[in-house]
Amino acid sequence: MVLLHGVGTTGWMWTKQLSALSGELRLLVPDLPGHGRSNALPWKSIPETARLVAEMISARTTDGRAYVVGLSLGGYVGALVAATTPEVVLGAIVSGVNVLPLPHPGRLRLMGALIAPVMGWGPVLRANARALNVPAEDLDGYQAAARTTSRQAFRRVSSEALDFRLPDQATSSRCPVLAVAGEKEHDLTKRSQNVIASTFPHAQACLAPGVGHAWNGENPELFSAMIRSRVAGAPLPDELIPG
Repeated sequence: MVLLHGVGTTGWMWTKQLSALSGELRLLVPDLPGHGRSNALPWKSIPETARLVAEMISARTTDGRAYVVGLSLGGYVGALVAATTPEVVLGAIVSGVNVLPLPHPGRLRLMGALIAPVMGWGPVLRANARALNVPAEDLDGYQAAARTTSRQAFRRVSSEALDFRLPDQATSSRCPVLAVAGEKEHDLTKRSQNVIASTFPHAQACLAPGVGHAWNGENPELFSAMIRSRVAGAPLPDELIPG
């Protein structure tokens, strides 16, 4: 299983899933370009990163296939891997992916450009942590991971995600996809999950109750149970709200 992190952090964000699942699954946890151990590698694009992930799966798994789980940026990358190279994906879980037009995209791009130079500053990191509901015990780890993100990657990812749409290949992908959002996320993100589920032929959507965007840290037990159910081909946890 490949776990793909969000923008402004690293594979560190999967610490609780690693603890819960490492005895059951072989987990690959890369740092995406411009982040963590890969911060010297320039960010190019979501499609290019999806290509790199597909190549990693082919090269580092026994049969060239893996489950893919992605949240936020990782969800966008995971959705593209599932759409464009379904032959390497046993199943995908994508969380927090928006595919609907956002209001005032120019204003949002400007905000991203203004934040990028100060993204490692303590007050900015603490504000972001509050917005993401990062648990207090995870704050130091979050800040350390965020400071490894290159400004170039943060700026370009923040802009690119505003225009993300599923490619045409998604409509013919054989990959089973679960599209998830936290119940407290933006309405457009929550609505996007049904769009994703209606685009991929073998997909479903659900909401995670009482949590926001970075809910793998807010409710790690439910997130890990969701992963287990998909790998086992079992029903999803009852707590999840069907889309």
